Amino acid sequence: MKALYASESSGFTLVELVMVITLIGVLSVLGIGLFAGHSAFSPLLATQQLSSATLLAQQAALAGNEASSLSVTQGTDDFVFTVGPGTASEREFRIGRHGTAFSVSGATLPIDFDNMGRPETGGNVQFAFSGESTFTVCLSSLGAVYGGGC
Repeated sequence: MKALYASESSGFTLVELVMVITLIGVLSVLGIGLFAGHSAFSPLLATQQLSSATLLAQQAALAGNEASSLSVTQGTDDFVFTVGPGTASEREFRIGRHGTAFSVSGATLPIDFDNMGRPETGGNVQFAFSGESTFTVCLSSLGAVYGGGC
């Protein structure tokens, strides 16, 4: 005669389900804490935004467009990279400051680009983002943007 309950069981017990739900909850809380703390200034993001804005201004200069200049300003909460400031084709890129200050040497802002895509400063332009540490970005006299000093 066959028993009512077979020795093989399928499915999960209530204890196992509660433990899995608890474990998922703990991991979620830890994960939110890890991602919520990433509000610091990112030098890599600043370099990429500066590169993007520079490339857009250079392309406008090569095309003979009026938006062939680049300006960087420091707001209360963010840095604003503006391509073609004061023109109808003006575009803005923003990144959070998070206590970081900004300075530029080798040029005055806005930086205009010639019909070859080079900055009209005649030399290199160095941007410095200073906070807990200083990060420099160089705009070379040929128009290349890279992290580090000029």
